[in-house]
Amino acid sequence: MADAGGDDAIGYATAGDLLGRYGRGDLSPVEVTAAILGRVAALEPRLNAFSRVLGDEALAAARVSEGRWRRGEARPLEGVPVTIKDICDVAGVETETGCHVIRAGTPAADNPVAARLRAAGAVLIGKTTMSELGWSGLSRNPVTGVTHNPWGRGLNAGASSAGAGVAAAAGYGPLHLGSDGAGSIRMPAHFCGVFGLKPTYGRLPYVPVSNNDNATVYGPMARTVADAALLLAVTAGPHPLDHTSCEAAPLPYAARLDTPLKGRRVAFSPDLGHARVDPEVAGIVRGAVEVLARDLRLAVEEVRPAWGPQGPALGRFFWSVLWSRYRALIAGQEGRMGPDLVACIRAGAGPSALDYLAARERKFAYVAAMAAFLEEWDYLVTPVASVAAFPVERLLPEHWPAHDWDWLSWAEFLYPFNLSGQPAASVPCGFTAAGLPVGLQIVARRFDDLAVLGLARAFEAAVPLHRRRPPLSPA
Repeated sequence: MADAGGDDAIGYATAGDLLGRYGRGDLSPVEVTAAILGRVAALEPRLNAFSRVLGDEALAAARVSEGRWRRGEARPLEGVPVTIKDICDVAGVETETGCHVIRAGTPAADNPVAARLRAAGAVLIGKTTMSELGWSGLSRNPVTGVTHNPWGRGLNAGASSAGAGVAAAAGYGPLHLGSDGAGSIRMPAHFCGVFGLKPTYGRLPYVPVSNNDNATVYGPMARTVADAALLLAVTAGPHPLDHTSCEAAPLPYAARLDTPLKGRRVAFSPDLGHARVDPEVAGIVRGAVEVLARDLRLAVEEVRPAWGPQGPALGRFFWSVLWSRYRALIAGQEGRMGPDLVACIRAGAGPSALDYLAARERKFAYVAAMAAFLEEWDYLVTPVASVAAFPVERLLPEHWPAHDWDWLSWAEFLYPFNLSGQPAASVPCGFTAAGLPVGLQIVARRFDDLAVLGLARAFEAAVPLHRRRPPLSPA
């Protein structure tokens, strides 16, 4: 076999490249898995992207994949490394959820999405870190500690799919599974300079069904749009244990990314009519929108959606009420949890069932207004978050108003599309003067995930920031 090219080269190879080399016989799944594990060993625990590395299991799976390639029995992701967010059950591996007080235990079976990845031949390298119970956009939790941004140690990598974003940026293989209930895929993609897609709600099954008012989904994170499309294709589709999952079978997304964009209309909202955005981030996003108009020749118009300012009250109501369900479980144990999460739990404890139903009525009207808006446009583009990476020990950047739990104030562009169920992605669009990544959010109508992927792919080709790597060195 040809020289593997070193751990760095293999770590940053795309899934498509690996599959092609496996097919030609000049690289093997065992070589690739060993190289990825070597890279992880060299860079961890400095980045702290994993709650558990599954080295022996990964090498055993890689040997199986190698045999299947020799026999001509390769499956769609045969031998391709993948990481899975800690919240997603993997048989025999404890699901820690980043919390000392509320533990999920060790499952006997794979989550359906994890099972689909393994059935497609993907090699599971390990489980990645998350914020405590997945509640916040901060890459730290009481169990595993701080997960560091690859572009700056001590900086927030975003969350709750923090480890997945870091793993993608650090070259820990091409494919990473995250989940997103209020921005938890798109936010770490923005902070870490990678691609992340929150699919249409129900596109992938979520088992057990999340008690988050139909807002939480699994989805792909990767350095390239094409790799994310490969992961989406093998994980999407209905499942009997998720009664909310979409009936439609998955499309061959990766083969359809080059859909013509001519004539597509793009609405650009720099602030959704209410959000504060740091000037440097706003300028980078505006420059990306100019690329859409100038280079991709899309019809772009700046808008101020009437529904936008309704979002903050709804977002904070549902987020705090969601976490308040733990208030009886944490009595007397608050000292073992993050004080910001405890404050959020307490904030959501007041509303009644009638208050909740009234809020749902307002939410339904809000979602309907968003859907009607996108009937007039093919896309909505916005910033992903209002800030670039800031010190991870802070809940909010130093120059933002203080609050005991409201991190949503710098993430106003994310949760609206969890409430609506629309597909939304973060694609790298620039870097700050300090060298920190910034993402552009692309939103489309429900079920039009392919439209989001197609525009993201076109932008990625025009502005190939996925080729830029963080300045990492071995621990």
